[in-house]
Amino acid sequence: MSPPADVPIPPDLTRRYSRSSAGRAWLASLPDMIRGRLEQWQLELDLAPGALPWSGHGGIVVPVRTAGSAAALKVAFPHDEALVERHALALWNGHGAVRLLASDTGTCSMLLERLDAGRSLRTEPMDTAIEVWGGLMRQLSLVPDGRPQWLEFVHVAARAEQWSDDLPAEWEQLGRPFPRWLLEAALEVCQTRGAVGRRSSVDVLVNTDFHYLNILARPEAPGPASESTTAGNAVADGFAAIDPQPMVGEAEFAVAPVLWNRIPDLPTTDPAAGLLARCHDFSVAAGLDPEVARQWSLAREVDNALHYTSRPGHAGDVARSLWVASTLAGRTLDGLPAAHDLPEPGEAATNTSPS
Repeated sequence: MSPPADVPIPPDLTRRYSRSSAGRAWLASLPDMIRGRLEQWQLELDLAPGALPWSGHGGIVVPVRTAGSAAALKVAFPHDEALVERHALALWNGHGAVRLLASDTGTCSMLLERLDAGRSLRTEPMDTAIEVWGGLMRQLSLVPDGRPQWLEFVHVAARAEQWSDDLPAEWEQLGRPFPRWLLEAALEVCQTRGAVGRRSSVDVLVNTDFHYLNILARPEAPGPASESTTAGNAVADGFAAIDPQPMVGEAEFAVAPVLWNRIPDLPTTDPAAGLLARCHDFSVAAGLDPEVARQWSLAREVDNALHYTSRPGHAGDVARSLWVASTLAGRTLDGLPAAHDLPEPGEAATNTSPS
């Protein structure tokens, strides 16, 4: 095999990580890390001439071939979420999530099965999205066992307990950017679900970033449903989750991202009722409790609103988070843009933001 050529770095990734010394150091080391993994795993580049690799917020994904089969090499910036991603993928073992073929801890690199990057749930009809999301959620909700990977994950209840202290402090520091009643609604969730979560006997592995763009189609459609596979699961098996942010706790914590994405797809006549219906429909499809999902989603969006408020240039993201949180609380705040004028995550600014 001839020595691998340098892989071009996408300009948006360069811009994102050029803002800090740690990011610049990572960018400088990235070509060598990619070359090293190509050699270590005996991979061949599968990039068309002039084409760029895929990139997301946290890293680069290079199409490769291993022993003639299509695969993807992912090299992530070493942040907390990226460090635990491989543990979750190992536990899922390709069931509901992209299959992990190999990993290298030192460079935060993974060799993954190749999915169809051009087809996500973002462009599927909502009925299909609900069916696929629900089917995948059932597959991903593993119950903890004795495998060592489980020790790597933070508990959802611990996050809620942390929010009980952090949210009111941030709200004060940021000049009380929204009404106190909305903050108190989130704190009530933290205080009740946090305690309940600690006592829960139904903890599962939770993908907390389980939104439409993070669910890609597998290249080949699933075959006919077997006796042990429902038709709905057969549809879900044609897709897989990517870029998980894993935690352990109540599965309903995972619902929020499908609410704060694709808001323009809500009905124009009554988007608030549509949001609540969406929360119900996705929850039911996954066998979850819609009321618990509503509570967790409210708390998560209040946290997001404070996150965005602390960062310049995110007024649209703040408005979206406040619209979702207050609507889920039953009192949509006055003075916000109309639902269909709210930006999608990632559209309002180029700074770091949840998705």
